[in-house]
Amino acid sequence: MNPGDAHADGRILILDDDPQVGQTVAWMAENLGMQSRATTNPTRFFELLEEWPPSHIVLDLVMPAMDGVEIMRHLAGRHCQARIIISSGVGTRVLDAARRAAAEHALPVAGVLPKPFTTDKLEDLLHRGTELAAGETVAASHLPPEIPPAWIEQALKTREIEVAYQPKVACGDGSVMGFEVLARWHHPQHGVIPPDRFVPVAEANGLIRSLTERVLESSLIWMAGRDAVESRVTPLTLAVNLSARCLDDVTFADHLAGQCRDHGIEPERVTLELTETAAMEDTVTALDLLTRLRMKGFHLAIDDFGTGYSSMVQLTRLPFSELKIDKSFTIAATASEEARTIVRSTIDLSRSLGLEAVAEGVEDAATLELLQELRCDMAQGYYIAPPMPPDAIADWLTAWRQQ
Repeated sequence: MNPGDAHADGRILILDDDPQVGQTVAWMAENLGMQSRATTNPTRFFELLEEWPPSHIVLDLVMPAMDGVEIMRHLAGRHCQARIIISSGVGTRVLDAARRAAAEHALPVAGVLPKPFTTDKLEDLLHRGTELAAGETVAASHLPPEIPPAWIEQALKTREIEVAYQPKVACGDGSVMGFEVLARWHHPQHGVIPPDRFVPVAEANGLIRSLTERVLESSLIWMAGRDAVESRVTPLTLAVNLSARCLDDVTFADHLAGQCRDHGIEPERVTLELTETAAMEDTVTALDLLTRLRMKGFHLAIDDFGTGYSSMVQLTRLPFSELKIDKSFTIAATASEEARTIVRSTIDLSRSLGLEAVAEGVEDAATLELLQELRCDMAQGYYIAPPMPPDAIADWLTAWRQQ
């Protein structure tokens, strides 16, 4: 079993080299209605992870036997799905670096807690960490180390892989501009299989194009249905992730345009999101395909901006129309002057290049207010809404517009 995959909601596991601090955090959590376990010993920590799978982990960074970064490496190797709260008395730059390290290991991080902290701050992160997309269950258990490609092929045939939608809103007035489309796999025996487990397998086994086409087709059908019942002066848009493995065939642009035509959705309403790393893998073919996509009307977003090694080069050589600020910077912006400077500079850069700036990872009202002050164009994140199944969107839209 992968520790943390079959966790029980409301359990918090604490690792801190100071027993008094660990006990204090445990008391705080129990006062918030959670069960808690605390230890100062990394070996005992991993034993508890197996015996008593938590929904949350509070992890001290600076410990003598095994530091927090090493602990996170082991958690990543175990595919831990418990929400991690990184706590320490070190400076904010070190905490931010640790958070980014956890994100690089694909660990779910609820946030950081500089010591000393209050119960209110802990409660905020615990609430943030327990937000799940409406209708989703906890992550899958009893998964093999590698997902068999045959599972994905079968899931595509039986339509087990569905889509969820996360809203993108205008920072200025909060109006809903569109949705990012995210693949969700509800396996009949194993529950929800996270995208970071099955997307790389699809890429490595020639299945990613079929997966991308299925996600786009499902979202286009849904959008066409919405258009039929809701009239808007400015039509809602869709954003779909595009894998590097889809960039080696220039005819892919024709196929995507055909899908849009079949469902009556203009390509101008579809944004294809591409990471910096993906765009670098085959520069000539990628440039051909991305140029053709723009010529057909599709918008292109450079995703996770600032996390690659050649951001400026990519902006000058590829025809992007949108720039997405990586959530690691957005989440830290209200607490870290360095992160705030990066967000501000990125927004200014996008404006000077005629690109729209979208901030991912908006987890609270203060972050959204900051983005409004910095004149960011759009925002998305759990404070606005988690990814939702299509049947939950109408109620969310009504509630959001009433705000």
